[in-house]
Amino acid sequence: MLDLFSIFSKGGIVLWCFQSTSEIFSPSVNALIRSVILQERSGNNTFNHNSLTLQYKLDNEFELVFVVAYQRILQLSYVDKFLNDVHLEFRDKYKNELQTGHYNSDYEFKMCFDKVLKECENWAKSQAKIPKQMRTFEDSQKSKKTVASMIERKGDEKNKKSVKIVESKNLSNGKIEESSEQEDDVIAANRAKLAQKLASKGKKETKKSPKSPKAVDRVKKPRVWELGGGSRDLPTLEYTTDKDAVPNEIVADTQLVGQMTGAIKDLEVESDYSSSDDEVENAQPTAKKSGGMFSLFKGLVGSKALSEETMRPVLDKLRDHLIGKNVAADIANKLCDSVATRLEGKVLGTFETVAKTVRATLTESLVQILSPKRRVDILRDCMHAKQEGRPYVMTFCGVNGVGKSTNLAKICFWLLENDLSVLIAACDTFRAGAVEQLRTHVRRLDALHPAQAHGRRMVHLYEKGYGKDAAGIAMEAIRYAADSKIDVVLVDTAGRMQDNEPLMRALAKLITVNQPDLVLFVGEALVGNEAVDQLVKFNQALADHSATNDPHVIDGIVLTKFDTIDDKVGAAISMTYITGQPIVFVGTGQTYTDLKALNPDAVVRALMK
Repeated sequence: MLDLFSIFSKGGIVLWCFQSTSEIFSPSVNALIRSVILQERSGNNTFNHNSLTLQYKLDNEFELVFVVAYQRILQLSYVDKFLNDVHLEFRDKYKNELQTGHYNSDYEFKMCFDKVLKECENWAKSQAKIPKQMRTFEDSQKSKKTVASMIERKGDEKNKKSVKIVESKNLSNGKIEESSEQEDDVIAANRAKLAQKLASKGKKETKKSPKSPKAVDRVKKPRVWELGGGSRDLPTLEYTTDKDAVPNEIVADTQLVGQMTGAIKDLEVESDYSSSDDEVENAQPTAKKSGGMFSLFKGLVGSKALSEETMRPVLDKLRDHLIGKNVAADIANKLCDSVATRLEGKVLGTFETVAKTVRATLTESLVQILSPKRRVDILRDCMHAKQEGRPYVMTFCGVNGVGKSTNLAKICFWLLENDLSVLIAACDTFRAGAVEQLRTHVRRLDALHPAQAHGRRMVHLYEKGYGKDAAGIAMEAIRYAADSKIDVVLVDTAGRMQDNEPLMRALAKLITVNQPDLVLFVGEALVGNEAVDQLVKFNQALADHSATNDPHVIDGIVLTKFDTIDDKVGAAISMTYITGQPIVFVGTGQTYTDLKALNPDAVVRALMK
């Protein structure tokens, strides 16, 4: 039934291993370590990889990991009990060796393992034989209801009180006859009132109503504003009389040029709020009488091992704090559960408090989540693609109104600052004004980086109007960029809701056909729980609607409107936790230079204050 059971230290030393088949399970165990344990996602002790289900248990006192693997199609009810029993058996048998920290590979644990496994299997069989007893009708709530209690009446208060009195008498003394007589009286009185109301209504309808005066036709007149001048200003607002007129010239803000050369500057987040941990440390002794959440842990705990009951009040407080900082509720619960799993059984030092230890562990986990798991160097990737003789392609996707076109223009300006020519593909063929918006950005960017300064035109726009196939336009734009020796192609797509299946199919088609180098999801920093739903469904749609066996899903995140949230930066945690992909760019304002790189330490400091 079990394919693998392994006991290893957090340093990577395998202490004991059992394997029932010749299959190689190291990729699944490595995926568990890489995706769960190292990324502080240990709140849920179950991990699925390929056709296997892996369950694990952490021993924080001796820094051990217990992993069991079995086929995903099996439903084994004894695995949790088996993990706990093996954990206790191994600790008790080799406690002295584990305390010294000197591990060896000659642990004779096979007999104990087989014994515990057989006991757990017998326990599961005995539990399956016990039939589940159904409730009798007398034990249900329905048996306690009478007919009178299920009738809703619209009468005066006296009738309602009399019915309640009758029902209470029925329940206490069982006087059914007396209650039925009083109920009949109430029903008769209500019927009489209803007949009287219907008779009075009929008399009113027989009376002729007076004829209403004829409605006068009202003609809508144009409003003339006091300071507007009425129709006298129409000639001054007409710009299309001269067909040869040149559009208004854009005055370039030369102060912006040169500010974005090289790597993007890190984001700095300031917070005016004091740390909740400092409030705990600085609290007065009288705070114990007020019942504060952290007041129970002001004292020293000596060498006492941490338990979930000890940490639960602290974790509840931190969970509410994270939700208040705009972290999705489900993500906040998983983070707190992960911290509890990581710290359970850990022995604190003499001068360590529970609140400070839990807070420090949560802070470390948050920094680990926000830190990129892979190298993100777009400038280097663009130069590498240029050496290969092809353009570097980035595709932007997201829901409506998050700022895809605006932040695309910021990224374009950053690339221009680093002497890379850019082609913007207008693949939003649905929203009115989308092409005109990009055209305006191209004119402004062209004014900031004119062709005279670089010896070639630096920014181009490829557009085919509205109502066309976005995937076809992107393909033509990439081909045009390759023929014209343009370095980077930025593909702007239409905003779409994550539940709109036809539009999600069109997006998956665009990515599958053109195979961009980088797919960026653009999301707002204002969202909370919605961020989880958006990212999960976008990723799932790209995987489901792709025609290839290895679908191209979201590679990174662009977090916009970061300047509107103060220190409520929880959306960054929610988005990164869901996909595991890094936040590549952060939009912080309205100018082209308002583009930053995420600083995990600064974001976590603002989040924990």
